[in-house]
Amino acid sequence: MKRLLFLLQLCVAYWPLMGQEVQDTSSQVVDIDHADLYEIVNGDDQIQKLTGHVAFSQDTTNMYCDTAVIKNENDVFALGNIYIRQGDSIHVYSDSLFYSAVSKIADLYGEVILTTGEKSLFTDHLEYDMNAKLGTYTTGALLTDGETQLRSKRGFYFVDEHKIYFKDSVIVVGEHFSVKADTLIFNTETHIVDFTGPTLMTNQDNRVYCEAGYYDTKSDYGIFRENAQFIDGEQKGRAEEIIYDGGNKEYVLSGHALYEKGGREAKGDVIRYDAANERVFLMGNAYFKDSTRLIVADTIIYDSEKGTYSTKGRAIIHDGEKILKAEQIDFDEESGTGLASGSVVWQDTVEQVSILCSTAEYRQEDSYLKASGGSFGRPLMVSMVDGDSLYIAADTLYSYEETDSTAVDTFRVLQAFHDVRLFKSDMQALCDSLVYHSRDSLFYFYDNPIMWSDTSQFVADTMSMRLANNNLEKVFLKRDAFILNSPDEIYFNQVKGKNITASFDSSELRRMYVIGNAETVYYVIDEEGAYVGVNTTKCSEMELYFYHNTVEKIKFFTQPQSEMIPMSKANHEQLKLKGFKWEKDIRPKSISDLFGERKGRMRTGADVEGIIEGKRPKGKLKGGRE
Repeated sequence: MKRLLFLLQLCVAYWPLMGQEVQDTSSQVVDIDHADLYEIVNGDDQIQKLTGHVAFSQDTTNMYCDTAVIKNENDVFALGNIYIRQGDSIHVYSDSLFYSAVSKIADLYGEVILTTGEKSLFTDHLEYDMNAKLGTYTTGALLTDGETQLRSKRGFYFVDEHKIYFKDSVIVVGEHFSVKADTLIFNTETHIVDFTGPTLMTNQDNRVYCEAGYYDTKSDYGIFRENAQFIDGEQKGRAEEIIYDGGNKEYVLSGHALYEKGGREAKGDVIRYDAANERVFLMGNAYFKDSTRLIVADTIIYDSEKGTYSTKGRAIIHDGEKILKAEQIDFDEESGTGLASGSVVWQDTVEQVSILCSTAEYRQEDSYLKASGGSFGRPLMVSMVDGDSLYIAADTLYSYEETDSTAVDTFRVLQAFHDVRLFKSDMQALCDSLVYHSRDSLFYFYDNPIMWSDTSQFVADTMSMRLANNNLEKVFLKRDAFILNSPDEIYFNQVKGKNITASFDSSELRRMYVIGNAETVYYVIDEEGAYVGVNTTKCSEMELYFYHNTVEKIKFFTQPQSEMIPMSKANHEQLKLKGFKWEKDIRPKSISDLFGERKGRMRTGADVEGIIEGKRPKGKLKGGRE
């Protein structure tokens, strides 16, 4: 009796709170289908009490309980083993129930369970709108969907739409992932989670954070937006949008994308990280930086497992004081070797040396570079000498670093092979091969070398040139040395000997020292610049002094044999020493002469500097492909 009075008091207290909005439904009353005991408690208010195996229904909804109190055939309070079946797919269980047949809203308390198919929602209080098939909870709930579990403090379950809106302290746990969020939407049919607030997803060793996006729990695929970022082991990334494909273990970062791993930093418009194969693809304004180098290109592909990277589009690599530019670069970190192709420019900013070519093989350990081809048909080296650019072209150029005997200091070695040509505004040279050592600033010329400086021509079996503070200081001629000097190219001063050393000041010839079988033919000029006669001398050694490219004074050593011939009696052809040959026609007169037969307009230093700076010169270039 006390229990019945308690139930009646609850009913009277709760009924004024029941929804009063009239719904357009086929029925607004409940039908009593069964009860072991049926009692009318208050006839005027039509309060009925049902006890034992109670069953009642409304339209397609069936309800079961141990005890129920019904008022006016539409307001129900039920206790004990509540079970609601709506149609064939929705089942609800609870300990107690308040139900309005008018609004078709049920308030369920206790151990509430709402199931549909394999999905079950667990809570201690659920408001369920049977008309809208909407379940609402505010005291926390757990949804299980196969291997996926979702928890939150508040939520809305749209059963027909297969969607649950989870709010406040949301936790999702799957077989291989977990999610923590403030707000998310879960589709129980597609198994897709939509994020609408700050969200952290953890999947094995990786974590993804975003504030908008979605994740497909079945296919392990998601798109994350708004402050999106991820951590995968040592890898970190962030972008405006991150696409995660767990099946293929791949991330795609779009919009101001950034990727980091072990001191390496990568940026690009789009970054694709292939976690399965440890490969990173940087696409659009690609940027890659590690402890030793900085790479900028249109596209960079980095394979951290193999230790290789390759670029596409115009690429620039800064490696300490070295800079490499090319259309495509492939590099293997394990071997330290790489290949650059397409309008290659290599620069040593310390040595002030640049090499231009079409293909370059390089090695990081000793800064080795092998250059071939080029925008003008052959590789070209440019360096600063005496405040002016020195250009060297050959079929192949090599550059590398060597360590001296102290194993402390390093110096650069440059080698050029076959048809080597040099051009500087006040000095030119030809030979078959050349070697340059930065340690002593010496250029070595081999195989029929010939050099020109202002009005002088130098020939010997081998020849070397030394720089001092990037200024031409000395030229050494060994074996069959022959120097011609002619301000007017009519009369030729001649110096011949076994070895000759020529000294320069500000790139102007000042002094010559001749050793072994020395011979000289020089034209004597008076104070007014008129020719007086020709002096011929033979001795073992001699020293000549020049001023403004004319012989000013000569010193002879060891029994000189000398003869002065007046100009009127001189046979100038017979005065030419053996081996005389004035090589005017093969002397390079411009940069274009370094590349063979000139075609189209002549190339200039501005063209070369433009290529170094990344500008394309006007006109068609020799070589065809540029």
